[in-house]
Amino acid sequence: MKTKLGMVMAVCIALSQGICAQHATKVVAHRGYWKCEGSAENSLASLQKAYEAGCWGSELDIWLTADGQLVVNHDAHTLDGLEIEKSDFARLTQSKLKNGETLPSLDAYLEAGKKLSPMILVLELKTQSTSERNDELARKVVAMVKAKAMEDQVEYIAFSNRVGTELIRLVPDAKVAYLNGDKSPAELKKLGYTGLDYASGVLKKNSQWIDEAHRLGLTVNVWTVNKPRDLQYFIDHKADFITTNEPVSLLDLLKK
Repeated sequence: MKTKLGMVMAVCIALSQGICAQHATKVVAHRGYWKCEGSAENSLASLQKAYEAGCWGSELDIWLTADGQLVVNHDAHTLDGLEIEKSDFARLTQSKLKNGETLPSLDAYLEAGKKLSPMILVLELKTQSTSERNDELARKVVAMVKAKAMEDQVEYIAFSNRVGTELIRLVPDAKVAYLNGDKSPAELKKLGYTGLDYASGVLKKNSQWIDEAHRLGLTVNVWTVNKPRDLQYFIDHKADFITTNEPVSLLDLLKK
């Protein structure tokens, strides 16, 4: 029964991605699809629900713990107040998310995501407190992805140019996009990035960057876009990807 269900889900997501392929824009669920029953940001449930909704990709956030392990969480602190960079893995992975799950390790997240192919996992490497920790984070994330043979199922994003360029150095063939919004497409191309991933306000202020990026062969992602009129704006401006907390609304718009 589980095998049949898995086959049905794979067909559904393939059909959904086929619909999106008719348009310039693909859907990335921001921290997974969490605005629904039983889910929470960066939870394993949010990852599964993003897949079931038919998203092209699901974004997640990665931190390095005090003892050098990898966990998935957006903020620098857990809901119960633990500072991730100063807390040990064993304690952090007992911390609860809003849906009752425990805070997931990256290992568990990747294992769950691997079963949801062809959905892409968009790995955001959070900026750490020191340059050394930023480098360590990049090395360890890349090593884990390689160990799980998931190179073709992940893309990388980072606010830190140090992290981004370290990823480019470590995996020259990987897709790496920059988040911080302070570099032009030409600057990103020179640094070796494959795309830009900028806040909606940045790209509305510099709308010419979308066409410029495409001329340079870079992809364009925009975050975090939730209102229907803003979603439509970036569909019309041919953003390659939209990262949203409202993936079902975006999927519906793309079907029109």
